Amino acid sequence: MKKFLLSLTLCGLTFIVSSQNASVEESTYGIQTGFLGIWVHNETKLSNQIALRSEIGFDSGFWGGAFYEKTGYAFAPVITLEPRWYYNLNKRVKKDRRIDGNSGNSISLKTSYHPDWFVISNYDNLSLVSDISIVPTWGIRRNLGNHFTYETGIGIGYVYYFAKSAGYLENESDVAVNLHLRIGYRF
Repeated sequence: MKKFLLSLTLCGLTFIVSSQNASVEESTYGIQTGFLGIWVHNETKLSNQIALRSEIGFDSGFWGGAFYEKTGYAFAPVITLEPRWYYNLNKRVKKDRRIDGNSGNSISLKTSYHPDWFVISNYDNLSLVSDISIVPTWGIRRNLGNHFTYETGIGIGYVYYFAKSAGYLENESDVAVNLHLRIGYRF
């Protein structure tokens, strides 16, 4: 019986020692584009499964119809901070799937700010009402080769518009939706 317990203990220690502890990368940089914008980002490791994504770029919009003389477009700056929890890294490693470049599934709290600094548009004197949004988001990122990635995410949250600073009577709040599909290059 003692030999059996000793063998069982040694086997248990072997499993503990050989267990995987996958981790996000210390820091990764990249550029991404999607249907409505272009962004530069950095992800910095906070723990083995949590990374802080900081991002700056341009969100865009298009409009048109009978009320406008021409179809319009606008590019406005956006600053984003997003803590991401990559919850399936160990599972991906066990299945021999890649986790480099923080490839995996994530749950995040995307916080974005659109300042009224400038707007690039085909209309003159176009301004933007500044806003801040907080959107819990589920997303995935996968690698295409060594440097290319694709990413998608979906979430519903809250947006607050600083309308008083733009001349309106009161500030507004609303529901925010984050639905994105992006392709990118990782440096």
